[in-house]
Amino acid sequence: MTGATPHEEGELPSYARQFANVALSNVTRPYPYAPMHLLTGPEDLVPPRAHHPAFYGSYDWHSSVHMHWLLVRLLRRCRDRVDHERITEVLDGHLTPARLAAEAAYLRTHPWFERPYGWAWLLALTAECRALGGPPGERWTAALAPAAEAVDELLRGWLERATYPVRHGIHTNSAFALALVLDSAAAAGRPSLTEPVTEALLRWFADDRDAPAHWEPSGQDFLSPALSEAEAMSRVLPNAEFAGWLARFLPGTEHGAPRTLLTPPTVSDPADPQIGHLIGLSLSRAAAQRRLAAALPADDPRGAVLRSAAGRHLAAGLPRAISGDFTADHWLASFAALALDGPPATASGARTARHRTADVPFEGDAVD
Repeated sequence: MTGATPHEEGELPSYARQFANVALSNVTRPYPYAPMHLLTGPEDLVPPRAHHPAFYGSYDWHSSVHMHWLLVRLLRRCRDRVDHERITEVLDGHLTPARLAAEAAYLRTHPWFERPYGWAWLLALTAECRALGGPPGERWTAALAPAAEAVDELLRGWLERATYPVRHGIHTNSAFALALVLDSAAAAGRPSLTEPVTEALLRWFADDRDAPAHWEPSGQDFLSPALSEAEAMSRVLPNAEFAGWLARFLPGTEHGAPRTLLTPPTVSDPADPQIGHLIGLSLSRAAAQRRLAAALPADDPRGAVLRSAAGRHLAAGLPRAISGDFTADHWLASFAALALDGPPATASGARTARHRTADVPFEGDAVD
């Protein structure tokens, strides 16, 4: 991104025009496209738009969904900085009842498709449309409702069967997706998702300690397994309890450890689609580090360490968020927006009670 510099709090508007332009280009660009459709016969050899009339662009389905999310976010947060008429025109063309009914039908017919990453982004898009409000937000929210309902049902069914989380640093990472669901569920009109998602996170992660952060990053990560898990837990534990959990999970953070999580990754070939994931890792780490710092007590020394690390990661990732190379441009601006917009107002000081059920014990609980 030409001229990009490390951010200050609330700097998303400074990037709004660039992000909007690349998102508009992406969501209306049908090729190149990487389909994730299982071919059961020659009849399945059809253009992507036949299966995905709303989310046919931006290289793949999940990227198309979160680039639509980015456009709505920019309308809501930075309306005076973007071409809101053009954005509205494009979204009105894509987020129609007929097109989204087809997307919902596809999700139900292919219940493993985009699980859980794309599901989470679909709920985030729905939440953003509801937050936008007004006639555009209301009509897009109504059109998205069948797809959001499909995700709600599929997510509940998966959580009932998912014995173990997926912990690696790419799309199927369980912690990142469920954290995004928690941020979106109520605003998307799906508040009852909060309880099963919270239960799953506590069941999987409440007793974790000594994360193997020295193994990170892997060569194609765009998420940090350790930071994604910690960020998810910051959403479901009260602040004081989370501070203790984090000390067990990532010991030594107040002393600058583990260095592997606090130092931006080296990106040797940004144009390589897998190595280029590491650009996104800098951005997703920055968002997670800021969220974790906000969840800690104001006098906790780990907060300053994490905020400093977030600044370094943003300085590394933002200049490459828009490069002119579609392998990067089809997705990175969404993650830059997550990092720049910072944690929501409820991230710190809002949790006053344990979000758990009686059958999920914590360390220190009396267990027979």
